[in-house]
Amino acid sequence: MAALGWPLILTNVAQTAMTTTDVIMMGRIGPQALAAGALAANLYFALLIFCIGLVTATAPMVASELGRHRHSVRDVRRTVRQGFWSAAIISVPAWAILWYGEAILLTFGQEKELAAAAGGYLRTLQWSILPFLLYLVLRSFVAALERPLWPLAIGLFAILFNALANWCLMFGKLGFPALGLPGSGIATSLSSALLFAGLAVVIVTDRRFRRYRLFGHWWRADWPRLVAFWRLGLPIAATITLEVTIFNAAAFLMGLLSSSELAAHAIAMQIASLAFMVPLGVGQAATVRVGRGFGARDPEAIRRAGWMAFVICMSFMAVTASIMILLPQLLISAFLDTADPANAQVIGFAVLFLAFAALFQAADGGQAVLIGMLRGLHDTRVPMLIAATGYWIIGLPLGAVLAFPLGWRGAGIWTGLATGLGIVALLLMWRWLRRDRIGLVPPGGKPQAPLELASAHP
Repeated sequence: MAALGWPLILTNVAQTAMTTTDVIMMGRIGPQALAAGALAANLYFALLIFCIGLVTATAPMVASELGRHRHSVRDVRRTVRQGFWSAAIISVPAWAILWYGEAILLTFGQEKELAAAAGGYLRTLQWSILPFLLYLVLRSFVAALERPLWPLAIGLFAILFNALANWCLMFGKLGFPALGLPGSGIATSLSSALLFAGLAVVIVTDRRFRRYRLFGHWWRADWPRLVAFWRLGLPIAATITLEVTIFNAAAFLMGLLSSSELAAHAIAMQIASLAFMVPLGVGQAATVRVGRGFGARDPEAIRRAGWMAFVICMSFMAVTASIMILLPQLLISAFLDTADPANAQVIGFAVLFLAFAALFQAADGGQAVLIGMLRGLHDTRVPMLIAATGYWIIGLPLGAVLAFPLGWRGAGIWTGLATGLGIVALLLMWRWLRRDRIGLVPPGGKPQAPLELASAHP
């Protein structure tokens, strides 16, 4: 589990580092460019997160097929092919929406100048969606084969390429035109294409991957498998979107209180998000390992893989929670000068919010790894409903009530977030513990679709 998990964790961090590079470069242009870039990024990532969730279905489907037949080639190839198809299908409406990004931002009341700058950025950034999704399909395939180092190596190279491309295209270096924000969009699109092309080259040349012939006859349809892919992937997409947007909504509510609380909230969330990369990667590893056991109809392998992932995650989150409680000033100093009296109010709020972040470390990490464990069992629809209930029906309304009518302010919003995460984690744990009783792992029975697709294509 650890051998599979740590490259996935670092790959997630590498992808986050690419976004951080973009933000740093935008800040060098000026505050207006940074604000416009933030507006564009919010709209872009809202769509991208949903698309990522959809193609994530590749990993559990491939893992379960390999668990059923260790040397399966045809079914794996067909599943990856449907991942390619799904990436292309979902990219078309995403492109259409982002092409009219300026009009959308104006509809939401944003300033005309900022909306225009954001719209120009989106029209170059949008082309990164398809190659990035294709890369994620290949990454899921490689992870299901438990060979996660190649995506990590390519991701690290892409960070350097993205930084260089941003520098050249945004500021007109090395003979390139100075394009500003649109240059950053081109750099991101080129970096995404590099991620896909690099991993594709590895797959067609490495003997461990070459035998699958993933790019052969990719135009051939497999409609039952495509339907099964979307049946599994759409709930994953909805679950991820529900989780991400709850934090966006919390930031919006925090902005209604004061700029100091919003700044402190951003600092605490950035620290918590960095810690979240570990349970996210462990959850991805759990999907593969549990999926292998699910495909092999081996309840003991499922149990062992799931609980090992959970123990690793909880152990790490206990460490991060302790650091947040014991050393908050040290963490905050990475973002603000803690010796400057002008920052005292923001620092005070950030210390408070980090205490809440420490409290929900176990819940946040637990729900991430439990969702990964259940995905390995192809269980995605009920976790989606659990996420909708915990985040949007309980967590956000509770935070709003505590923050405004009851006067808890930012502490109330974080209480709502912690409560929602805790409820989601508990309900997911309840479902995992009852996996045998509710038929996710029928003793001696036949696993659920899409494993059954193999019999439909003799």
